[in-house]
Amino acid sequence: MPERRTVAPYGSWRSPITAAMIVAETIGLDQVSLDGDDTYWSESRPTEGGRSVLVRHTLDDYRSDVIAAPFNVRSRVHEYGGGAYAVRDGIVIFSHFADNRLYRLDLAASETEPHPITPEANWRYADIVIDTPRNRLLCVREDHTASGTEPVNTIIAIPLDGGGEQRVLVSGPDFVATPRLSSDDSQLAWLSWNHPNMPWDRTELRVASLDEDGAPSDARLVAGGPNESVFQPEWSPEGTLYFVSDRTGWWNLYRAVDEKIEPLCSMEAEFGVPQWVFGQSTYGFAGDDRIVCAYNQRGIWQLANLSTPDGRLDPIETPFTDIGQVRVNGGKVVLVAGSPTEPSQVACLELATGERKTLRRSSEVTVDTGYVSIPEPIEFPTGGGLTSHAFFYRPANKDFAAPEDERPPLIVQSHGGPTASSDATFDLGIQYWTSRGFAVLDVNYGGSTGYGRDYRERLKGHWGIVDVEDCANGARYLAEQGEVDAERLIIRGWSASGYTTLAALTFRDIFKAGASYFGVSDLEALAKETHKFESRYLESLIGPYPEQRDVYLERSPIHHTEHLSCPMILFQGLDDKVVPPDQAESMHEAVKAKGLPVAHVTFDDEDHGFRKAENIERTYDAELLFYSEVFGFELPDRIEPIEIANL
Repeated sequence: MPERRTVAPYGSWRSPITAAMIVAETIGLDQVSLDGDDTYWSESRPTEGGRSVLVRHTLDDYRSDVIAAPFNVRSRVHEYGGGAYAVRDGIVIFSHFADNRLYRLDLAASETEPHPITPEANWRYADIVIDTPRNRLLCVREDHTASGTEPVNTIIAIPLDGGGEQRVLVSGPDFVATPRLSSDDSQLAWLSWNHPNMPWDRTELRVASLDEDGAPSDARLVAGGPNESVFQPEWSPEGTLYFVSDRTGWWNLYRAVDEKIEPLCSMEAEFGVPQWVFGQSTYGFAGDDRIVCAYNQRGIWQLANLSTPDGRLDPIETPFTDIGQVRVNGGKVVLVAGSPTEPSQVACLELATGERKTLRRSSEVTVDTGYVSIPEPIEFPTGGGLTSHAFFYRPANKDFAAPEDERPPLIVQSHGGPTASSDATFDLGIQYWTSRGFAVLDVNYGGSTGYGRDYRERLKGHWGIVDVEDCANGARYLAEQGEVDAERLIIRGWSASGYTTLAALTFRDIFKAGASYFGVSDLEALAKETHKFESRYLESLIGPYPEQRDVYLERSPIHHTEHLSCPMILFQGLDDKVVPPDQAESMHEAVKAKGLPVAHVTFDDEDHGFRKAENIERTYDAELLFYSEVFGFELPDRIEPIEIANL
């Protein structure tokens, strides 16, 4: 007979998925590289204060940290970093977060202590490529030495052993990225773009020949321009340049042959992603006539073999629904991927046999399937007769059931960016809520990637309108379907989606509570204070500043707190350089002055995005406690109190 379930209100269920479990046994996985038979990746470890650690996995299944503490393999170019290391023939070059210098470690020579190869200077490095024939490395350098002006981005060459001058190879554009050497090392390809564009708006792909001294000459434009975003140029083994472009409205694969651009496989799918960070990869070469690639359709990623002679696309069966960091070496492909029932992992697939091996999981936690909610892709109607997308998670806990006449509270969340996307990968953070009796709607609002350029550009000029409308309409749709309680609709978000959260709470009356993690409350302040990479981003999302200052004020929640009518909790790192802490403080004071329940939780030692285990744990439990106080349900376990004004 089935076990009897305890009847208890939604939100009050006891769950084995604790906040401590989420952070103590979860790591971030990124930046995969292959060097011969060795596989490398970076791990972000909350239990080590968020330190990014370089890890090597050898052919005999031995896994070890390459670089010991206190080294932190992380770049700050564009603030978001990525591409923080490179490895070739056992030589490792990496960026150390504490001083932004590049360091070298020669594993082939059995070195154990890295040594710096760049001077102490206000420079940052990313997107590193080792140019062995010329005994140098190529990378993007972001120069912060001139005060009072924005940083200068260039592609430079640095002697591999250090000690020499840094040589600028590409300069002029506001931004440069993805330096890639041809297979015979005779040509260099790279991407560039200029203000006010972001790399998913307009980029240009150029190629130059390298002379005897390794300097580029006769640079020519290969692809890109107005309304075209180019992503991940790569040279095939025989020397053909491939790349991803959205010239048709979808990020598809192309190649440049005899000064002509040839599409490989035209379809309504995304083979690219927004370039928020360096070092991303969605495809690699398994030979002269075969590409292993990942593509996204309606929010679900799939792996495939692509025949370059005829463009035939053959799916590779995997359980994964989210795939990134695709690296190919001969007969194997290594990637970072996850599924609705498996957390993100570094996985290796043998192409000949189909054998799949997990090299590292982001979490070793095993959760009974009775506590796991499986995401359901849904579409719902939104403004202008359009359709938007989301993943819906129902409450799931094998030990509990709710009273028959009760509907669950709904937590609506959306991704940051705002040009990013939510995926269907198993997420202990979401399961934390669903196993306690909350439903969760993870919204890919208009502006998200994965649904083509037209969908992505719904947000142009309409940030704070389209995203808010989609979140509200998603919640309304589920309430009208009888799936959730219309009187207990919650919205939460972080960074850009923190702004969506604050705007929804200010300009809509559908939500009854909210949580903002380092969210934007003052768009004008963001336009004035943010870093170079995003300094003109708001022009496309809202409009040029200060010419359209009135629009910035109109859409800033801090200037319209008279419309607020529900409780909120705010979380903020006090070292945040992307969204300054005073934005959360201003919102906190305004909400408190209105007499609404409000909490403000800050962390002295966090910047944009929380990395320390104890802080992440605190946010989950504090948010849960806040909802229990606001909606009046009892929690099964004691949580350290937080200060809630006006309650």
